[in-house]
Amino acid sequence: MTKLAGTALRMTVLVGESDLWHHRPLYTEIVHRAHAAGLAGASVFRGVEGYGASSLIHTQRLLSLSEDLPMAVVIVDAGEKIRAFLPQLDGLVGEGLVVLDDCEVVRYTEGGVDR
Repeated sequence: MTKLAGTALRMTVLVGESDLWHHRPLYTEIVHRAHAAGLAGASVFRGVEGYGASSLIHTQRLLSLSEDLPMAVVIVDAGEKIRAFLPQLDGLVGEGLVVLDDCEVVRYTEGGVDR
C-alpha cells in the first residue's frame, strides 16, 4: 500500500463520456495508466450537466438526453508523482481540461475500520 499523508497534489481530468482511446473509454484508460504508474488512487465521477471549450451544454435531463456527459477523473498523490504522470496525458487528452490543486491528505487507509 502507498503511504500518503500531509501535503499532496490533486489532479482532475475533465473529459467527455464518449471520448475514446483505442475503442475504450478515455476515463478508463487514464485510471488504468494511473494504477500502472503506482499512483495512490483514482476515482471517476460522472457529471449530470456541464459544458467546456465548445460551449455546448451536455445534460442528463430527460428531454435532452446526452450520451456525452462530463466525466471527472480525480487522482491524488505526492506532487512529484502526479507531475511525473502528466506526460502520459499529453497523447491521451485531446479535448478536455487538466487541473492541478494543492491539497492536504488527512486520512488514507485501506480496508474497514474496527469500532
